[in-house]
Amino acid sequence: MIKQIKSSEIKNFIKENSNTVLLDVRNDNELKSLGRPNAEDLNSVTYFVTVSPDLSNWQTPDPNFLENVKKKIDKEKTILVMCAAGGRSMIAAGLLEAEGYSVLNVSDGFSGNGQDPGWKNLGLPSIIDN
Repeated sequence: MIKQIKSSEIKNFIKENSNTVLLDVRNDNELKSLGRPNAEDLNSVTYFVTVSPDLSNWQTPDPNFLENVKKKIDKEKTILVMCAAGGRSMIAAGLLEAEGYSVLNVSDGFSGNGQDPGWKNLGLPSIIDN
């Protein structure tokens, strides 16, 4: 079962777990229009690897997703997996956990999930292009 973490808990988690990285699995259009998390300001690293390039078929992962992650993140890291609201990141977290990665799903994502506000709305470090 995938462990969950809320955006409001991330600052302390990273502070207590220095081997943690953030993986945003949203697509390029979302990153450009909504902004990107900047975990570097929390003394971590942010990676961007899209899990589902086609939002109309978001539950079908990119067949190259795992290989793309393996090129960037080693299994020694704990990965906080994020999307917009927590759905696609759950798919990505499941794939990564099955490959032996230590993962937590950011349950409210970058934009919030209706219950919790999300990374951006909490004022966590972000880069907004517009």
